[in-house]
Amino acid sequence: MDGLTIEASKRDILGKKTRFLRRQGITPAHLFGHGLESLSLQCDTAKLQRIIARAGMTRLITLGIEGDKKTRSIFIKEIQRDAVSGELLHVDFYQVKKTEKVRVDVPIVLVGEAPAIKAKEGILTHTLTSLSIECLPDKLPPQIEVDLSPLTEIGQAIYVRDIALSPDITLHNDPDQIVVRISEVRIEKVEEVVAAEEVAAEAAAEAAPEEVAEEKPEEEPTT
Repeated sequence: MDGLTIEASKRDILGKKTRFLRRQGITPAHLFGHGLESLSLQCDTAKLQRIIARAGMTRLITLGIEGDKKTRSIFIKEIQRDAVSGELLHVDFYQVKKTEKVRVDVPIVLVGEAPAIKAKEGILTHTLTSLSIECLPDKLPPQIEVDLSPLTEIGQAIYVRDIALSPDITLHNDPDQIVVRISEVRIEKVEEVVAAEEVAAEAAAEAAPEEVAEEKPEEEPTT
């Protein structure tokens, strides 16, 4: 896995004034971590966008801060975007020590094809989308792949206990949690629905009382 690097500089502009930075193509950021005093930083937006696309929130990044001799090992902790435009507003970095374990939720990615879906008209239900794991930062996988090819029968499932992980990784999920399951597809035939509606209509018609028109008596001629 190739290394990811981002450069930043210390930031003096704070609060609402940061909007002027964004107009210049600069994104405000914060760096924090265990036993670390929070630092206000800023990064080139275009470069930061590329790092976010590649690293997500589970890959280790090398952060270089202008004026500092040593680089830092970080993860992207939080990303803030404008709800309407999607503009990158702010990013939080979390500094880690390579000798200390970190606990992270890593996304589950489904790979392959389940034979039960194609051959037996099954439907795949994906109930667990991430795993909570703990390991050293450089052992953290960007994603956990789950192979669907063993799912050949309706009713089969893959559980957390079925996922093979490196011995260096501690898993914090319940082993009996279902990751994916193959369920039977229930297809309701249109003909059966129409027939049921016709029977219901006939029954309603038979149950309704017939309305008999009352004849108006003829008026006797007056003399």
